[in-house]
Amino acid sequence: MNVILITACPSGMATTFLGARRLEQAAKRLGWQVSVEMHGELEAVTPVSAEAIAAAELVVVAAESVPQPQRFDGKRLFRAPIHQALPDPDAFLERAAREAATFEAATAGDSVVAATSPQAAASAGQRRIVAVTACPTGVAHTFMAAEALAQAGKAMGHAIHVETQGSVGAQNALTADDIDAADVVVLACDIEVDDTRFAGKPIYRTSTGAALKQPKQTLETALAEAQVESSGAPKSGSAGAGGGARKSAKERGLYKHLLTGVSFMLPMVVAGGLCIALSFVFGIKAFEQEGTLAAALMQIGGGTAFKLMVPVLAGYIAYSIADRPGIAPGMIGGMLASTLGAGFIGGILAGFLAGYSASAVTRYVKLPASVESLKPILIIPLLASLFTGLVMIYVVGTPVAAILAGLTQFLNNMGSTNAVLLGMLLGAMMCFDMGGPVNKAAYTFGVGLLSTETYMPMAAIMAAGMVPPIAMGIATLLARGKFSQPEREAGKASFVLGLCFITEGAIPFAAKDPLRVIPLAMIGGAVTGALSMWFGIKLMAPHGGLFVLLIPNAVNMALLYLVAIAAGSLVTGIGYALLKRGESELPAVADEGTGALGSGQRAG
Repeated sequence: MNVILITACPSGMATTFLGARRLEQAAKRLGWQVSVEMHGELEAVTPVSAEAIAAAELVVVAAESVPQPQRFDGKRLFRAPIHQALPDPDAFLERAAREAATFEAATAGDSVVAATSPQAAASAGQRRIVAVTACPTGVAHTFMAAEALAQAGKAMGHAIHVETQGSVGAQNALTADDIDAADVVVLACDIEVDDTRFAGKPIYRTSTGAALKQPKQTLETALAEAQVESSGAPKSGSAGAGGGARKSAKERGLYKHLLTGVSFMLPMVVAGGLCIALSFVFGIKAFEQEGTLAAALMQIGGGTAFKLMVPVLAGYIAYSIADRPGIAPGMIGGMLASTLGAGFIGGILAGFLAGYSASAVTRYVKLPASVESLKPILIIPLLASLFTGLVMIYVVGTPVAAILAGLTQFLNNMGSTNAVLLGMLLGAMMCFDMGGPVNKAAYTFGVGLLSTETYMPMAAIMAAGMVPPIAMGIATLLARGKFSQPEREAGKASFVLGLCFITEGAIPFAAKDPLRVIPLAMIGGAVTGALSMWFGIKLMAPHGGLFVLLIPNAVNMALLYLVAIAAGSLVTGIGYALLKRGESELPAVADEGTGALGSGQRAG
């Protein structure tokens, strides 16, 4: 029998290809002649040929909808979600052969997803959406939000292309043709991204968290409320963008400016911290011997990378506020903060001083047209740097340095009780919103303290951030009967993400059952944070999860660190396994686009 197999999972990732291969092998075992069409994000779709469709006796669609349904009008067709095909592909195909019915494209209704080419989209009344996602670390939220938006857009019948601004740069990048053809631009970004290429397009701004948790509502709001931004226009979501409206595009709030600085600073912190840890391989004091490799590694990490941390933080806070003219005064102010002993707190203040002063000069200093071109390269850097530098030296530097010195002394000399309480607080904050503002506030606090050689809070923060996703994996293993098959698969992925310090791996579970998951996660995170601080564990690098343990001396007490992580994860995992209600007992969740685990949603 001639058969066409079509697979697509909601995210368009691994399950699409796994399902296609398993179904193809099963079909061959049945002696069928097979043509396969896969709809995924990893490579372009290769549609089955018209000849294959004409010869097909059966069309099997393992997807939420039938892509380009008009092709199969009049054919015997069977459709079911892809997660039903994975456990037993042979039984799935036998069922398809029994239950297939003559397909009528005109009556397929909302279950049909039409062609995604611009021409087909236009003819079907679809909207063309382009989106960009970017979170401060560029690791988890960036890609999970992109996946959620892509899934929701396809489920709504729109053509959508999502670019991710991750830690390795832009992926799935938007082309000029993509942008020209777009009806709306969605910027789900927690940091500053270049939006000049979207000039003249309706833009809707939101956060990665909102896009991840409510992707369908985000797209609906974007289609209804997106505006072409100008210097005097109201801002949808956060603020304006594009072309001549660049100054208004920078009015995005203190939190977003701070996260932009942190995102650019993080690679510096990671590289510097790991270089310092590597120098300790030769002995804790080996770097004191000049000319040795240990001394060179310490010079790279502590002598250079860590010294650049605060200037980079300040420079890119200023960049987020005032665009490129803010970078120079911001970095100058940040370097002054370092030399004055004001540390990361002074660097944050310097960044905001430089950014807003540069923005003020841009707006209010008017020059003749003949010398206007000197403004960005001479006038703005000079005036903003003078203002920032003088304020740092004569007003801010000394008191902030005293505050930072007092904080550092307190953290390094605090008793076990205070250490445990601080660890509990930081651990609970890391697990409260799993990548949201509270989580990021705790994380930024720990990263900033690395510049003062205060390493204990960072250890507690990373350990606690690993607890929720690891715990969800444990819960799905201990209470398998209470979780659906897609949830159990998501639990495995969550466990691996947890090992990598990607707290967001637990978000699908928290979105579906927040009243149980979030409190239990906070309890487990508090336990882990408290134990880490009580043991006196120090961590040199702000990211990497358990893989940092592979570097000697990156963590001073690796075994106890594992104990702390395991303790909190077991508390949360066992607790959720006991309190979780079975699938049949759970109340209906809002629509599929909420970020909760729907049928196969996270398995893709």
